[in-house]
Amino acid sequence: MSDLILHNFAISPFSEKIRLIFGFKQLHWKSVTVPIIMPKPDVTALTGGYRRTPLLQIGADIYCDTSLIAEVLDKRSPAPSLYPPTVNGLARNLAQWADSTLFWTAIPYAFQPAAIPSIFGDISAEEMQAFSADRATMRGNMPRSSMGEAKGQLCEYLRRLDSMLESDAPFLLGAQASIADFSVYQTLWLIRTAPAINPIFDGHPKLLKWMDRVAAFGHHQSETLSSAEALEIAKKAQVFDMDGRNFVDSHGIALGEQVAIMPTDYALDPVVGELVIASENELAVRREDARAGTVLVHFPRVGFQMKRAK
Repeated sequence: MSDLILHNFAISPFSEKIRLIFGFKQLHWKSVTVPIIMPKPDVTALTGGYRRTPLLQIGADIYCDTSLIAEVLDKRSPAPSLYPPTVNGLARNLAQWADSTLFWTAIPYAFQPAAIPSIFGDISAEEMQAFSADRATMRGNMPRSSMGEAKGQLCEYLRRLDSMLESDAPFLLGAQASIADFSVYQTLWLIRTAPAINPIFDGHPKLLKWMDRVAAFGHHQSETLSSAEALEIAKKAQVFDMDGRNFVDSHGIALGEQVAIMPTDYALDPVVGELVIASENELAVRREDARAGTVLVHFPRVGFQMKRAK
């Protein structure tokens, strides 16, 4: 069975989500550190343009977006499940809210000047300026909340989350952890790392204890891999993850056609390739790269759009 290779960086909240899922499932993994900002030549070689972090690589299969990565890990290691049957739909919907609404509410609050040293460490003014410019390019025309709006809305969301723990259940949806716990945690984790801004959690002791429980899953066992080694693994791989998918046509596009797939919200960098998977919840294209060889790049349907390539 091919190794699990996570392309990530330390302060990425979405990467922390997947690292904790490795711990939850006790999965051994390999870590490739990617640049925080563009250019990312080795990432581009694998994905064809998709630039969000993290990516999961299994051989020559490249999985984009943590919602799909979590599905892949759950299939690989079904127990304990990220999707307990009694709360499956609720867990998925709460996770989607956390990955979008909660995340974009928390980010302006997290990246205020007082928190920068705790989050970024010894970063120069020039490096911070480059990071800000990179993220502005990623966001494009997405609206950005003011600090007052972000803090006010975040406080309300914390009150709502805290109320979900009033039954003394250990996790947000009951006795078992689910994908919802990891998705909510990843954004709050970034704020909690910064002493200048984490007093926002004051008055929410149950929420803090819940965060401690999620953090206790840890990251399990990992080893470092270079991006060059990861590219070589992709180039040598022969087996692709294409089995067991029904063809679901919602675009009038047939398998084998050239398509462009990109997110629907931000970082709208299209990935062009031959459509090889169009199932209920997944799209994938096959593409060629001089350095990575033949790769399959996988996306979830939710949150992504597909068009015929021009």
